[in-house]
Amino acid sequence: MAPLVRIEAIKPVPPSLAALCACPCRPFAGNALVLARPSSKSNLGLLLHGPRSVVRMRLRGVSCRRRFVAAMARTEQDRVGESDAHQEVDKGHQSSLRGETDMETQQNASQLRKRIVFGLGIGISVGGVVLAGGWVFTVALASAVFAGSREYFELVRSRGIAAGMTPPPRYVSRVCSVICALMPILTLYFGLDVSVTSAAFLVAIALLLQRGNPRFSQLSSTIFGLFYCGYLPCFWVKLRCGLAAPALHTRIGAAWPILLGGQAHWTVGLVAALMSISSIIAADTYAFLGGKAFGRTPLTSISPKKTWEGTVVGLGGCIATSVILSRIFCWPSSLLSAIALGFLNFFGSVFGDLTESMIKRDAGVKDSGSLIPGHGGILDRVDSYIFTGALMYSFVKTILPLYGV
Repeated sequence: MAPLVRIEAIKPVPPSLAALCACPCRPFAGNALVLARPSSKSNLGLLLHGPRSVVRMRLRGVSCRRRFVAAMARTEQDRVGESDAHQEVDKGHQSSLRGETDMETQQNASQLRKRIVFGLGIGISVGGVVLAGGWVFTVALASAVFAGSREYFELVRSRGIAAGMTPPPRYVSRVCSVICALMPILTLYFGLDVSVTSAAFLVAIALLLQRGNPRFSQLSSTIFGLFYCGYLPCFWVKLRCGLAAPALHTRIGAAWPILLGGQAHWTVGLVAALMSISSIIAADTYAFLGGKAFGRTPLTSISPKKTWEGTVVGLGGCIATSVILSRIFCWPSSLLSAIALGFLNFFGSVFGDLTESMIKRDAGVKDSGSLIPGHGGILDRVDSYIFTGALMYSFVKTILPLYGV
């Protein structure tokens, strides 16, 4: 019988590849350990390799290599299987990433198509409405004001803004939306002062008659809504329909068909409205392109995507558009007046854009609504025009007559 070997007496020695395996081409694992105690009659060894432990005995020169070779073969197969599994997982991960990238690209392309299609449709519609003027322009503006005021009061009632204040009751918000929609119509037929006074009186009554205790935060958010969504857009009615003096030097007006109003249809208000809208579109477009190409320095924390470089490019594009249109319409006749109009349109559009961005940031939303596919809500599209109408009307009505047009 072979002598009994105690495990405590065994000293770990490095394995002998020539003694353990007859095939020298098969590599030996680096984490294997052989415990062996030589003897003249017998040799007992313990091979530790990962989770497997292989006992190897050699009696009178006879080696049990078969079991060791089989264990090594199984280990090699497991290693190859794990490698194949990792490769399959990597392939699946890469394919899923490619699929997500392709889906995101398709979504961006679809979003861009929607923006282009609806943007062209809106541009053509707005151009026709501005050319028509009168009650057509006023009713279209009232519809946009109603939709924008609804979006504003929904933002006020959102979780982000309502967390620090008491929002106005829902029925007060609805009443204010209706009042804001009526203000452009009242401005056309009765004047701006009447509409503002009537709106403030009705809102005060609505807040006082609500259930519970009225709060100052309710009054402030409601009055700002009337000012932002109702009062300021009314200046576009005064600009387009109130400045009825004909633009006598406009060449387009001389060739305008009589059935469409003839030369008398091309008033100072129409020319000023077209110049203002075109300049704002140019400012937004040039600012976007300039920011994409050269944008490095953030403009403000309110809107992190806006940059100083894009702002400068947008200002230059707005002034250039204003000067070019002044040469086409032959109004205003002074180059300095055209440059001043470009400055006013640009700064009014930037201030309106930042104001709406501040409201959305406090509300914790990206878009004010989803009424226009690919563009967001009404406020997202008209924020640049809200303050510009008041600035343009004041400049044309007050400043230009002092220096001549």
